[in-house]
This record gives sequence, structure tokens and C-alpha cells, in this order.
Amino acid sequence: MSDGWQKSTYSGNGDNNDCVEIASAGDLIVLRESDTPRTVVRTTPPALGALIRTLKREAMAPPHPVP
Repeated sequence: MSDGWQKSTYSGNGDNNDCVEIASAGDLIVLRESDTPRTVVRTTPPALGALIRTLKREAMAPPHPVP
């Protein structure tokens, strides 16, 4: 597993452990929550890119009506 974990600069410094960390592991991208570092999600760069594009698109969309 990677020891080159990175977190967003928006996470701040100090004791703030509420962030997602990302690292490269060979051909995969690995993600983890900083306060539970032993739980790791593995994905491919294309799949992560698709997820990010979808999240951005949904964030820009008007809210869905509540049934």
C-alpha cells in the first residue's frame, strides 16, 4: 500500500482529521478517510474521473423535488 497519502489543502492543518486522503498504488488510485485509515477503497483512474465528473454535474443541477 502507498505511504504517499495526500489530502486537500482545504482540510487545513493540525488536528483536523475529517478529510479524504488519496494515493497512487501502481495502476490503482486508493482513497481513505483520515480518521479510519485502515479502510481503503481501491479504484482505477478512469472510474475515479467518472465519479468526480458525476458529482460535479449533480452539484450544479437544480435540486430534485421531494416526493
